[in-house]
Amino acid sequence: MEVTSYVGRRGEHAEVRRLLGSARLVTLAGPGGVGKTRLAARLLSDSVKAFQDGAVFVGFAELRDPALVPALVADRLGLHDRSDEPTLRTVIAHLRERAALLVLDNCEHLVDACAELVQAVLLECPDVVVLTTSRQSLGVQGEQVFPVPPLRVPEEDVVEPADYDGVQLFLDRASAVVPSFRVSSDNSADVARLCRRLEGLPLAIELAAARIRSLSPRQITERLTRRLELLTSGPRTAPERQQTLRATIEWSHQLCSEAEQRVWQRVSVFAGSFDLDAAEFVCAEPGSVLDLIDGLLDKSVLVRDEHSGVARYRMLETLREFGYEQLERSGDLPAVARRHRDWFDRITRTAEAQWFSAHQIVWVDRLRRDHANLRAALEWSLSEPGEAPVALRMAARVNEYWTLRGSCMESRRWLDRALAVTPADHPDRALALSVDAIHALWLFDVEVAEARLAEARRLPSGPASTHIALVRGLSAMLQGRFAEAAELATSAVAACRAQGDVRREVHPLFILAVSTAVLGDLAGARRVVRGMLALTEPVGDAYYHTMSLYAQAVVESLYGDPAVARQAALAGVRANLAIGSRFGAAHHVEALAWACTCQGEHERAATLFGIAGRLWGLVGMSPEAAPSLSVPHLHHLHISTKELGVDSFDEARATGRALPENQAMAYVLDEQSAAVPPPAKPGTDHPLTARELEIAGLVAQGLSNREIATRLVISLRTAETHVQHILTKLDTSNRTQIARWVAARDRRRT
Repeated sequence: MEVTSYVGRRGEHAEVRRLLGSARLVTLAGPGGVGKTRLAARLLSDSVKAFQDGAVFVGFAELRDPALVPALVADRLGLHDRSDEPTLRTVIAHLRERAALLVLDNCEHLVDACAELVQAVLLECPDVVVLTTSRQSLGVQGEQVFPVPPLRVPEEDVVEPADYDGVQLFLDRASAVVPSFRVSSDNSADVARLCRRLEGLPLAIELAAARIRSLSPRQITERLTRRLELLTSGPRTAPERQQTLRATIEWSHQLCSEAEQRVWQRVSVFAGSFDLDAAEFVCAEPGSVLDLIDGLLDKSVLVRDEHSGVARYRMLETLREFGYEQLERSGDLPAVARRHRDWFDRITRTAEAQWFSAHQIVWVDRLRRDHANLRAALEWSLSEPGEAPVALRMAARVNEYWTLRGSCMESRRWLDRALAVTPADHPDRALALSVDAIHALWLFDVEVAEARLAEARRLPSGPASTHIALVRGLSAMLQGRFAEAAELATSAVAACRAQGDVRREVHPLFILAVSTAVLGDLAGARRVVRGMLALTEPVGDAYYHTMSLYAQAVVESLYGDPAVARQAALAGVRANLAIGSRFGAAHHVEALAWACTCQGEHERAATLFGIAGRLWGLVGMSPEAAPSLSVPHLHHLHISTKELGVDSFDEARATGRALPENQAMAYVLDEQSAAVPPPAKPGTDHPLTARELEIAGLVAQGLSNREIATRLVISLRTAETHVQHILTKLDTSNRTQIARWVAARDRRRT
């Protein structure tokens, strides 16, 4: 979200929009501070409606590990990790049949990884357009490089400099500092000279404008000119504009107090944004860090955002890089980086301690905001000799957060790296192996999970023994071994109660409730569910309370009262929306579909199966992948299909899958605003319109969207929209499946 106004760039904006209409890959190239990110963000905002499936912005400034480039893109697309394919393939599978704009910002320090991802998108996702920003081109075939120029500034000391974007930017930022500031006949020449001296570089202009509180435009120009002559008088190894920006930043740095300089340097270790508490700990600066941050905000070094009522701060990447250089030169980098790691070690420890409480939603939000910093802290610990055990400890904490965030594979990556370099007899190893195993189970990677559990059981486990028992029970249940699962869960519950660990008690109770019901003891299962609800409701916990509700929904829909199951599933959806868990929402929508099937609401059940199917796809799972889910899933799906008929069921399910997420959730919660497209007209054997049926036939003949547009004399965008509607209505994911559907329909009609 833009926190300052957007100035100028009308010509550049129009030219890049033109390029995006004809090229698949456009790179906004230029030095730091020239305004690439702001231009890209505005282009995204103004172009989103031109793309049927919208647009997504992925900023790489916070990322340091090239291996995580696909993971960050997947995260921004709302996708969860999958165990059966690399994350890049997950991204490609999601984008393959979509018409979308993908914006990748700050690619220069990850250029090879970004180029690999972009090349795969261009080759396999024909309707995706990519816009990147970088200080260098990606070098991918078909790339259109658009050099982002500086803002226009007066060539002479003209009387009306406000006609120039560079002057307009100075005026906008200066008046934000001093509201009474105006460009007048008295100072217009000075402002023109200043903007010209800064060569129209937006960041340099903003830094200079921040001085208007204490200096006039003429004074800024005079001091800056002397500074530039001093700082650019050495060997000219960089282009002039880069030297100008560098000199401007150095001048801004010199104008800061020594304490402000230290804070600038020390907060450069943060990845992404940070809050005041983190800054105070990492900076370890005597006096008020808040006052120093205020000073850096006044000087445009920091930018302030606000999330959930908490102020957070960030730096433009160019300024962060400068601060980091200064920190390295000072010799303080090792100590500051360690404090950064220690702070997030403390954060994860506190989140772990407070997870099972009413504070949980706050922690989910906070950990999400600081995920880039968690990555940085883990990476530092794994790169420093002797620090890997801290990474092991951090990665094993709040495993529920990694699960609901959809980052099970990433968590396993950190755990596996830490396990590989941690002594075999380290006391935290058993728990880390067990956490690694539960993440593998959520991805239905049973073989890996069993291997991790076997290693964990060979170690002295101590407090980890209860978690190991829980994961063993979960593994047995997911594989359909319900008697074994019930036995292991009973043992885990007893151990948790003996230790007073209520948080760890809930999950094995879930396993026990479901397994007991499957084994034929409905009354016993209901007693266990009531116990779960009694443990979680008073606490204010969301994660484990939704697990309790899911247990109730499953038990009642399969063996008891579907009305109770329905209410439990609805409450579970609401709770999962509160903590942003698609993982949990998928389970509850699935259970709601079962309940509706039991109540004879088969059209609604079919639509819910479609909504659940879309959620399962986003979280990288399938209800058919595990015996514990596949049997009830297929059972209820078969009942509703039989009652509705194949065509009507498929149409309703396709309708559910096609609903935008906000409409889908409104439909799930049975809200009046939920709008569902009308069913097909009676008498047709398919859900397609006449035009869509014609286009489906052309797809079956192998024509591309462009060829279809030419054949039917329609726009390419219209053809793309029709094809997407066909995919949605037929509940298919690619053009080959459309061709098969057409062939099957033709066979039925002959």
